[in-house]
Amino acid sequence: MTGDAERHRAKMEKRKAAQDAEVAEKTIEKGLLIVNTGPGKGKTTAALGLMLRMLGRGRRVACVQFIKGGWDTGEKHAFESFGDRVAWHTLGEGFTWETQDRARDVAACEHAWAKAVELMADPSLGLLVLDELNIALRYDYLDLESVVAALRARRPDLHVVVTGRNAKPPLIEAADLVTEMGSVKHHFSAGVKAQEGIEF
Repeated sequence: MTGDAERHRAKMEKRKAAQDAEVAEKTIEKGLLIVNTGPGKGKTTAALGLMLRMLGRGRRVACVQFIKGGWDTGEKHAFESFGDRVAWHTLGEGFTWETQDRARDVAACEHAWAKAVELMADPSLGLLVLDELNIALRYDYLDLESVVAALRARRPDLHVVVTGRNAKPPLIEAADLVTEMGSVKHHFSAGVKAQEGIEF
């Protein structure tokens, strides 16, 4: 037993030394462009977790929802308790299959993007979540080139998280961190409806 414990300790000491050396090499500090995409559940949830983390560090945060419309979500209620430390803008009209009106969807997304650009200029914000922006770009409701250019040109210390399935390659290329959420198993397929506190 003692031999096993010693071998484990020696192995972990080597691992810690290698890890510490790798961490010490990283010296750049900058605002990140983060993209949460893929068919799996949790893209927005992960972004909201970063909002909470940033709030815990005393910074202001904002969220612009591009597609989600009339849903009464638990996260919106929770973030309201932070007062003016959170700017929350639900500017979508609902998913495109609900509105069935392209002109209306485009207008809503343009309005949401204008708000996003305004928020990117706010020096008090530490993090901005652009929820379901990938969906707006997928359906060409916004000009991809202009959006990517504006995201690249944001102030250097602002973190931005973009969520939604089917992220476009130019956005992926511009991003610092891209996470693709996979779908291994989903309760919806087994007939379980969207539930308060889990889906909204």
